[in-house]
Amino acid sequence: MALSPNPRGIPPGGPARTGKTRVLIVDDSALVRRVLTEGLAKYPDIEVVGTASDPYIARECIVKLSPDVVTLDIEMPRMDGLSFLSKLMRHYPIPVIVVSSLTTEYSETALRALALGAIDVIAKPGSWSATAEVTDALAKSIRVASQARVQRPLDLAEGLLKPRRPISELDISQQVIAIGASTGGTQAIETVLRQFPADAPGTVIVQHMPERFTESFARRLNEQCSIHVREASDGDVIAAGLALIAPGDKHLVIQQSGTHWVARVKDGPKIHHQRPAADVLFQSVARAAGARAVGALLTGMGADGARGLLAMRDAGAHTIAQDEASCVVFGMPREAIRLDAASEVLPLNRIARHLLLHAASNARAA
Repeated sequence: MALSPNPRGIPPGGPARTGKTRVLIVDDSALVRRVLTEGLAKYPDIEVVGTASDPYIARECIVKLSPDVVTLDIEMPRMDGLSFLSKLMRHYPIPVIVVSSLTTEYSETALRALALGAIDVIAKPGSWSATAEVTDALAKSIRVASQARVQRPLDLAEGLLKPRRPISELDISQQVIAIGASTGGTQAIETVLRQFPADAPGTVIVQHMPERFTESFARRLNEQCSIHVREASDGDVIAAGLALIAPGDKHLVIQQSGTHWVARVKDGPKIHHQRPAADVLFQSVARAAGARAVGALLTGMGADGARGLLAMRDAGAHTIAQDEASCVVFGMPREAIRLDAASEVLPLNRIARHLLLHAASNARAA
């Protein structure tokens, strides 16, 4: 299967735009196609322009209809959804939302979809009584996806993803790196952490992600990175060579405990509709670590993390916002830049280096 390279373009003589977000639904179940089509019809800003029962039909529909967003099932005849997603991202990058019964039970499949370039993953309802809730979540995801800047997957063999040299000659035990991300963040965080050496400063991370996914996400990163990565547990000591991922549906904060910091995992209200929230983490880092911290706010929709990053900068930390060109969605970094919360604005492939450089500079000055 091949798709002519024409990222987000309209074929000559293609369909006229109506101002609505044009959606193609790809699912082998006629019932699912009908239910999603009818469910999305109630949203005036969304238009289902076509449906397809397998990737081969989907390919023809994409070329003919030029949708803005594609929803994609995983288990389909003739070609599975992940294989199609991989081909699509290489040859015809377009925002894709995975809608599949596999995404809840098999979080590894969902993470693979995100790694291949999917904007979001949504589980099909366990019962059709939950259809309204699912279509509402899908509509929100479609709106985010329609604003996404979809790029071909990074070549993981590129030098920019090689780990940096060890920094063990410096005492970085009293330095901490804090990172926040949302839409597009799974790839962005992987890009950053793959460049960290095995003795990088202790790192704490919020990625907007449901529970059950964060453990799998941490395990995947741990397999691919020189630094150790795991889902945070309450009381974990923040140490060099370790990155802690906030658990889904829990806030992550850090607290001073003697000569080191510890992670605290807790409940609490959602902030910017998110739990975990980057603002909660960053505010705690500002209080506990101050100028001994370095922070980065990566790609994501909304404003979460912007005020927390400002608190870090006001406390003396060096702060970084990802630039627009390298973001999948520029919302969170843009808000941080608007608040003057970022000491510098950098493309994704330079963020890891600058986090490490400023952490090392802090260590030398200590």
